Amino acid sequence: MAIKDQIAELVTPSVEAAGFFLEDIHIVSPGNHRIVTCIVDGESALNLDQVTSASKIISGLLDEAVFMGETPFTLEVTSPGIDRPLTLPRHFAKNRTRLLKATLNDGSVVTGRITENSETTVTLEVVEKKITKSVEIAFVDIKRAVVEIEFNRKDEI
Repeated sequence: MAIKDQIAELVTPSVEAAGFFLEDIHIVSPGNHRIVTCIVDGESALNLDQVTSASKIISGLLDEAVFMGETPFTLEVTSPGIDRPLTLPRHFAKNRTRLLKATLNDGSVVTGRITENSETTVTLEVVEKKITKSVEIAFVDIKRAVVEIEFNRKDEI
């Protein structure tokens, strides 16, 4: 089993018990050193205290893990960036009211505000030619979905 999978198997139960989700793990080995980056998320955006808490949990587990061997490592724990694609229903729920750009499997692009989602679909409020309409898109039809950055959003001021 790859070390990434071993780390995921080891830390996931404790991370989830603390109320977080382990989104991904990246490992790079420059020379005789490893950099292990764990991307952790929550039901809402994580603050620094929550990331620190997750880091302590993961660090304690990896320090005791036999499979890590004698190779020194640096642990980085972070939350997903705004540019990270949305791939799971909870990602869409967490970003409700945000502007989403969805590239569909047929190549078309739909941009709209997330109004609701289920386990299989997301509903966007799309404005075309000054007309607002509701568009429901099945997750299986989405090739890539990312949140669009809005600097001057009136309802968040």
